[in-house]
Amino acid sequence: MGKIISIVNQKGGVGKTTTAVNLAAGVGMCGKKVLLVDADPQGNSTSGYGINKKDMTVTCYELLIGNAKIESTVRSTDFENVDIVPSSMDLAAAEVDLIETEHREAQLKFALSTVREKYDYIFIDCPPSLGLITINALNASDTVLVPIQCEYFALEGLSQLMASVRQVKRLYNPTLEIEGIVLTMYDGRLNLTQQVVGEIKKYFANKLYKTAIPRAVRLSEAPSYGMPIQYYDKRSKGADAYNDLAKEFLKKNRR
Repeated sequence: MGKIISIVNQKGGVGKTTTAVNLAAGVGMCGKKVLLVDADPQGNSTSGYGINKKDMTVTCYELLIGNAKIESTVRSTDFENVDIVPSSMDLAAAEVDLIETEHREAQLKFALSTVREKYDYIFIDCPPSLGLITINALNASDTVLVPIQCEYFALEGLSQLMASVRQVKRLYNPTLEIEGIVLTMYDGRLNLTQQVVGEIKKYFANKLYKTAIPRAVRLSEAPSYGMPIQYYDKRSKGADAYNDLAKEFLKKNRR
């Protein structure tokens, strides 16, 4: 049965979607069958895999509100072993549409339960807020992966996120755990980076991935070409970093 991992940070611009797109691709290249669920109304994971959001008639929105079965929302991609449930701006309305739905916090969990056996890993790219969509994702997940930018305000966001995870664990999903923390936009030459890393190690040493994702121009360019970094420029620093992260992720999960 596939493991479900939510990629979450309540702060925007921290490399969350970049991590979702490229980690999924890296794990797929290692021979694992992957489903990427784009649960962010911005739909950046969808376009990051070269899919035109305007062409989508059935997306994560229809799935969440119960108007479509997951089998009809899953699309194969041009990239090895990765399927995707695409998103669209319609998803922004899901939180309102779900208000009067029974078990509204568990709709994604119900939907994913029918395809878990087809995949080794299911990654959910969450919106940068703790609304009903993110609660659905956390409720459906086994673990939470947190990309964190190496800057001071990221530490405040991390403590808020951990409080939210504890709340979801208490109310809905008692088995939810932290998969790990990934440092993004890393520049080891900066004193601030070292200070942030030191603070994270103080509280989450056993959860911090050794692989850090550097600031890299090619990583920023890849989404505009609709490709994960490993396919856009396989010799780039970004591709090396996400391949290393995928291998570290799989090694941790072998244990």
